[in-house]
Amino acid sequence: MSKRITKPSPISGFPEWLPQVRRAEQMWFDHIRTIFEQYGFCPIETPSVEALDILNAKGEDEGDDVDKEVYVIERLHKEDGDKEARLALHFDQTVPLARYTAQHYNELVFPFKRYQMQRVWRGERPQAGRFREFYQCDIDVIGVDTLPAHFDAEMPAIIWEVLASLPGMEDEKIQIQISNRKILIGLLQALGVTNIVEATRIIDKLDKLPENEIRSLLNEQIGMAHDACETVLKLATIKATDSSFAQRVYDLGIENDMMREGVEELSFVMDQLAHIPTGGVVADLSIVRGLDYYTGTVYETRFVDDPTYGSICSGGRYDDLASNYINRTLPGVGISIGFSRLFDRIRQKQQLPALGISPADIMVIMPSEDRRAAAQSTAHTLRQRGFNVEVFHSGSKLKRQMAYAEKKGIPYVWFPPFDDSGESKHEIKNMTTGEQASADPESWTRD
Repeated sequence: MSKRITKPSPISGFPEWLPQVRRAEQMWFDHIRTIFEQYGFCPIETPSVEALDILNAKGEDEGDDVDKEVYVIERLHKEDGDKEARLALHFDQTVPLARYTAQHYNELVFPFKRYQMQRVWRGERPQAGRFREFYQCDIDVIGVDTLPAHFDAEMPAIIWEVLASLPGMEDEKIQIQISNRKILIGLLQALGVTNIVEATRIIDKLDKLPENEIRSLLNEQIGMAHDACETVLKLATIKATDSSFAQRVYDLGIENDMMREGVEELSFVMDQLAHIPTGGVVADLSIVRGLDYYTGTVYETRFVDDPTYGSICSGGRYDDLASNYINRTLPGVGISIGFSRLFDRIRQKQQLPALGISPADIMVIMPSEDRRAAAQSTAHTLRQRGFNVEVFHSGSKLKRQMAYAEKKGIPYVWFPPFDDSGESKHEIKNMTTGEQASADPESWTRD
């Protein structure tokens, strides 16, 4: 009987890469990790799943949007008496962080500075730059009762350093857009708007919908008068590369304590970021971030030459995200790199570093099966000196071994002595230049 073959096919929204692309991905992770740790952030990793009621503690404040994206975990074959799903894959790393901080509160040192680089899952429609399974790289600082404002400025400074130096991003122009939700919320309060949450969600769609449609939504769903709509839209058009935005806000003629507080906080952040090249950071009051738990500074990051691609890095200040899990006030500020979204764009533009399939620096030739011990000894010496070394798997023809090294992109091929006569010496070949010369495994250094 013939064996049934199941044809393999990719699953939409769940990317997987060939080895050379995965190596570039790991290079990015190493680069990001290094910079995060240079600023004193410590790594944590939380489970892929969270209790569904933990995720819902956040989702209750966001309508049905979160519920629509959550993947629950259930057994394929339920037994009688099994309850409904209690676990779900986490859709971001902020909820797990809040739960983690509350759970380990007595064991942590505050301000708690942590980074996480993990997969998250969302059941949305896959499209360019959007996946169902993807990596995020988050940094957050959480304090107890208070958290100094300079951390709000440290977040974009770190992200600028990361993005400006990622391999393959050299020719990409990025812009970090910063606002403060207190400015908009204070303005809406001064205008007499009562449904603040829904109003901010509508205004957050300014980058997706034309102004006329935003006006209509504010009028029909919020009951906002024409003059009030115009004031809100004027605020949303304010942009500046420094703290000069503040006067334009005050020129709107609206008096509100919360709005003024937001202006002062954003001015402080912009002043702290003066060292970033002009245009790299912009005070952009159209940035809202539709998530209700953001209470102050908010960030989004876009490609200057392709603003329609969407934000590749976002976050903000939250006053008390962990209040659902602990009876303490734990304010925080954080920012998240949409790693997979960013990586896939650079991959598709063929700007990633050209890496071989193998991480090996050197492949040691296997002269024959009876010379295996000598080949392995040479490889061991080289590995002890810090080189990545692969030994060819059989005593095949030399041409076949060389072709294997070339296909895998291994930059050097090592020829150990082919016999014990003393006349045969160690040699190494540079696969890029073709040069071949005598070498000593105890002292050879890479060009």
